[in-house]
Amino acid sequence: MTIDGLTPMTKIELVIPTAEVDAVTALMRSIGATGYTALGGVSGFGHHGAHGGRMLFNDRDALTLLITVVPADRAQTLVDGLRPVLEAGSGVMFVSDTAVSRPEYFR
Repeated sequence: MTIDGLTPMTKIELVIPTAEVDAVTALMRSIGATGYTALGGVSGFGHHGAHGGRMLFNDRDALTLLITVVPADRAQTLVDGLRPVLEAGSGVMFVSDTAVSRPEYFR
């Protein structure tokens, strides 16, 4: 996909238990992601069964969707660093090509 005025990048999305967000975002930043978006209270169904949105009395059992965008040359390192986190617990990672309008925000 090529659109005039946009710069190709790689988008990495993770759905993880909320309790793991601090450790995963620290790892993402240490590997080279300049930022991320976190959406809490995510609902879904997968290998570990159904997950509701935000819990009534705590968010330890809730899920969070983390989204980050990195230049393609950093994507493999980030994926390699995140894979052991997912293998050790529940969660899923999606990696896709994307394009951004302000590439300086992601370098």
